[in-house]
Amino acid sequence: MVSPATINPSKDILMEVNYGDAVILPKDGERNIMITSALPYCNNVPHLGNIIGSTLSADVFARYNRTRNRRTLYVCGTDEYGTATETQALKEGVTPQQLCDKYYELHRETYTWFDIGFDHFGRTSTPHQTQICQEVYLNLKDHNLLEKQTKEQTYCESCNKFLADRFVEGTCPNCGYDDARGDQCDGCSRTLDPTELINPRCLINRSHKVTTRATSHMFVKLDTIQPRFEEWIKKSWKEGKWNPNAVMNGEGEIIDARVRGGLRPSPLTRDLTWGVPVPVRAGEPSDGMEKKVLYVWVQFDAPFGYPSITAAYTPEWKQWWFNHQNVRLYQFMGKDNVSPPSEYLQYESGKFSKSRNVGVFGPGARETGIPPSVWRYYLLSTRPETSDSIFSWNDFITANNSVLLNNFGNFVNRVVKFIQAKFDSVLPDAGDAVGPYPVVDPQDPDHLDPTFVSEVNQLLAEYMEAMESVKLRLGLQVVMQVSNRGNQYLQRSGLGNALLASNPKGCAQVLSRAVNLIYALSALIHPFMPGTSREILEQINAPARTLPLALSNDILAEHKLGSPAYLFTKIDEKKAEEWRTRFGGDNANTAAATDADVKAAKKKAAMAAKKVPTEQVDEGLKSARVLDLEREVKEQGELVRKLKEAMKGPDTETRPSKEDLDIAVAELLRLKSSLLEELRRLKSRLLEAQGPAVVAA
Repeated sequence: MVSPATINPSKDILMEVNYGDAVILPKDGERNIMITSALPYCNNVPHLGNIIGSTLSADVFARYNRTRNRRTLYVCGTDEYGTATETQALKEGVTPQQLCDKYYELHRETYTWFDIGFDHFGRTSTPHQTQICQEVYLNLKDHNLLEKQTKEQTYCESCNKFLADRFVEGTCPNCGYDDARGDQCDGCSRTLDPTELINPRCLINRSHKVTTRATSHMFVKLDTIQPRFEEWIKKSWKEGKWNPNAVMNGEGEIIDARVRGGLRPSPLTRDLTWGVPVPVRAGEPSDGMEKKVLYVWVQFDAPFGYPSITAAYTPEWKQWWFNHQNVRLYQFMGKDNVSPPSEYLQYESGKFSKSRNVGVFGPGARETGIPPSVWRYYLLSTRPETSDSIFSWNDFITANNSVLLNNFGNFVNRVVKFIQAKFDSVLPDAGDAVGPYPVVDPQDPDHLDPTFVSEVNQLLAEYMEAMESVKLRLGLQVVMQVSNRGNQYLQRSGLGNALLASNPKGCAQVLSRAVNLIYALSALIHPFMPGTSREILEQINAPARTLPLALSNDILAEHKLGSPAYLFTKIDEKKAEEWRTRFGGDNANTAAATDADVKAAKKKAAMAAKKVPTEQVDEGLKSARVLDLEREVKEQGELVRKLKEAMKGPDTETRPSKEDLDIAVAELLRLKSSLLEELRRLKSRLLEAQGPAVVAA
């Protein structure tokens, strides 16, 4: 039981936790944060790439803002209307509603297991969605921003209805692929119009006769809206600090090709039954729209899922969506939703593929027995930000064993266990005042590690800067640097029986600062690994706290800690081959062979750190990912070299520990393994596409 008398009584210390019993609304004059992530299609289960691409990243940023005690609302939900749902329902022999009910639960269960903390996870097949979409449509009509256009569309003579693009298959007119869809060819990846297909077939029954007929749809006049749209883009780009590559360059010039080429009227209606009906006011002409629905994709229906899901959360939803002065909106989107995106996460043997059983989908992560925190850490540490990244079982295991277990977990366990063994879990009195620890002279002989506080404070500032800029991967790297600095502090201070016997006051100071660094780490790691944060708080018997601006004495003398326990457990390296086979689909055997090569390469790298991977590609053909990895390998190799040199130095106070070197070497080997795997994939792609002449011998 936490004693209030042994926790800093300042009201700014504790995090305000909403347990779901109160509706979160913005407050004027404060920094209110609205967060959304891309609405997942409700026709399949999410894989790891889907999760890191939007929902997990958004969850991290939402949790970070909560550690700042900002009013934060994070909403998401399943995107349920449209052709993708209708076609999948047809394949499974169920109604679209039944399909959506099934996959909504699968998505919700998956996100719950991954500890993703939505304030509300809803869906788009609701009355709120219908009301908002129809209101906007009628508003566009009232302002003369709609126009009717008649075009040829595929029609099934047997079904007696028009066929949307996903309901038509046929031969691609570009490459001759026989199973091209009406919207895109999987053979050559070109975008198609269903009327372009050769020998079109109805997806409902391939024997049905498919022809073309004229049909009318309503289009929004984007060409009329464009001047106001451009004005809004320029203003929002500046205020929102958008990525310069999104639609504008660093000079504030619009570079989006669609805008520069002139926007064209875009369709708002479709010939479907599963969707929001096109509204027709009583007494007004229907314009032939009475049996049509509103277009789902980015043209209309889907984007309004965000406010409609918020409306399902609270009737005061407009306080979030019509409050530009007080609300900051952050939207986390996948690569197929926006440019530039959060890039793709690729599976080690290629792309995630449900049809080929390649990659980890939905319940698969849980079935490995590895806790959600470890999955979250690895996915976020490899989060694709500037280029695609690759999921690797070798790297996954290394991340757990070398970083989480040996670095982060070791620091927490060593401190809590020492206090339990020597002080019956009661924090000794170090004589420190409540509040921030003083920054002392680096040469102060009265402190065992005089630069500790100042260096931790610098890392806290770097963490905050990274997170405010939504550089989540960098923020996580800083967290691990903080825990590593904690390990260095224990090493340099000589925490142990000898210190306790010879300098009990100094030992108490070390423990006070170490416990409070652990308390700070509970807030730093909370956005990334909330389960681990909860375990830490249980072990130090403290309430959830806000992000500290400086290392402070907030857990005071005489505080009773909980029981120590290992935060992480070692994963057997042999599991990599087992999981690779299990989740590798058709490429499982090939992947296993590659793993043997990678293991051999890692052994070579350990014996000769300067050894260059044998797989080489001409400089001009290297991908951005290869170039990034080469730079990281070089930088990490330099760090290892400096640590080895420093370990030979005469100054025992500043000399790095063997543990420091082991962690750095493990990271170097992980980077080299990733580089080798990426070079092999690149070489394979180049050989397949252009032949062996382009690859260096």
